[in-house]
Amino acid sequence: MRVLSFLRKNGFILGLLAAFLLTDWLVARWDPLTNSLRFRKNDFTKTLSQHNWETSGRVFFGNSAVTGAYIEDQAGYPLVEMGLSYGKITDLQQIIERSLYTFEDELVIGIDVHTMLDRLETDPTYPWNSKKYQPYLYEYRDYFKEAGIGMLKQMVTSLRERKPEEMFEYWAWNDKMLYYGIKPAEGPGSKQADWEKYEQKFNYMRMPDFQQNLNALEWVMNYADKQQLELKVIWMPYNPEYPLPGYMPELKKEVDRILAEHQVPVLDLLNSFEPQYFHDLVHINREQGAPLFTKEVDQWLLSFEKPPKS
Repeated sequence: MRVLSFLRKNGFILGLLAAFLLTDWLVARWDPLTNSLRFRKNDFTKTLSQHNWETSGRVFFGNSAVTGAYIEDQAGYPLVEMGLSYGKITDLQQIIERSLYTFEDELVIGIDVHTMLDRLETDPTYPWNSKKYQPYLYEYRDYFKEAGIGMLKQMVTSLRERKPEEMFEYWAWNDKMLYYGIKPAEGPGSKQADWEKYEQKFNYMRMPDFQQNLNALEWVMNYADKQQLELKVIWMPYNPEYPLPGYMPELKKEVDRILAEHQVPVLDLLNSFEPQYFHDLVHINREQGAPLFTKEVDQWLLSFEKPPKS
């Protein structure tokens, strides 16, 4: 009787809660952040969508430095470019553990000065960052707000310009970020401003601040051994106009030690590119730097191919 009395007294509130939970479940099943072009996508979803939603292949994994530097459709030895904004080795481990992608035959990992930072901010919409206990509508509320505002602006613009047929023509920008030209040396938004930001946010860090990613690197190498997956590592270029972060000599030494223990081939391009090839400190520019980088990676990867038997 008490239960029935409680239900009668709170039926309206419980009905609203049930309606919200059902709506949230239905929206989560649809997953508009993945399946609707009206919502901005994360770089993992962009990688899949740009490859016809294939979830297997030979991959070049890394962060945005890989996205900017590697031109997949110009490569003679093409790999799936899986550069993720704020991508880290811990993200790669999560992708493998959750079976979100099957890495076949070969996995190349690009490591730059930020790839191993445990405390580097990340994209909360990556599927491995989703919190199971949070409702979908709440977890991605900012993205729904962004899409809603975009659609509303499109409606207002189409009516103002007397083009009602364009009222619902709002689509989020869903290409990956590429880096053109060269940033100014000084001033707001300059390379110097970037260096000062990195100096303040990251450059005080020391080896304990990389332990999670060092552990993840070991995990990935053990996984590659078990799966007979050819693993290779590339140290991504850094702009020589600016000092390397103070943590890099010790970090690089430790990473190189781990890679050598597992006999992982390494292409060290950290200090190999002149300043004119950079957009900023860590991103190669698309016009000059990226074609050169892609060519160097091509030549290196092709050097491992066995010559045909005569």
